[in-house]
Amino acid sequence: MANEMNSADDPHEAASGNHYNASDDTSTDEQEIAALLEQLASGVDNAADQLMPLVYDRLRGLAQKMLRNESPSHTLQPTALVNEAYIRMLGQSQVNWQGKTHFFAIGARMMRRILVDHARRKLSQKRGGSLHRISLEEDLCISKRSDEDVLAIEDALGKLAELDPRQAQIVELRFYGGLTVEEVAEVLKVSKRTVESDWTMIRAWLRRELTSEQST
Repeated sequence: MANEMNSADDPHEAASGNHYNASDDTSTDEQEIAALLEQLASGVDNAADQLMPLVYDRLRGLAQKMLRNESPSHTLQPTALVNEAYIRMLGQSQVNWQGKTHFFAIGARMMRRILVDHARRKLSQKRGGSLHRISLEEDLCISKRSDEDVLAIEDALGKLAELDPRQAQIVELRFYGGLTVEEVAEVLKVSKRTVESDWTMIRAWLRRELTSEQST
């Protein structure tokens, strides 16, 4: 029976590295994305077409997260948001892509701008709509936000950017981009502790700012 021992139980077989490791695929994808981003920055013609399948799922996940709390009347769909954001990203000139995390951070920024532009267009068509109180959840999510909410958050972010540009970037990356604390620290080149400390202060400041806006 010893000769029929499953190869998975054989320490020599296990040590040989022949077993499938899911992390290998992730590592390969990250290397391929990094290489394609370099090609994209260098102007290689088909780099964008090759890159899209590798980043689409993550971009669509960002789009779904952003649209999840929009009002039921919102007309933008995740696929349309991804496509428009991707086109805008490719249209950025002289971007020094610093890897996968930086790429998705820029993607989140483009989606945010698209949502803000969309909200402004809709409000310009229906002036005089009534405002309602913005309710912030513990993780800074906003439940069923309206076009007015989107613009109120944008105004608050503008004020925060004047007070502390880094903290405004953290909101953009965490709230809009869904990046982890570690990923935000990587993009901004600061420590994880710094991001956590800033995030605590940011949430308190935004709650005060948005509550004040709604009471005026």
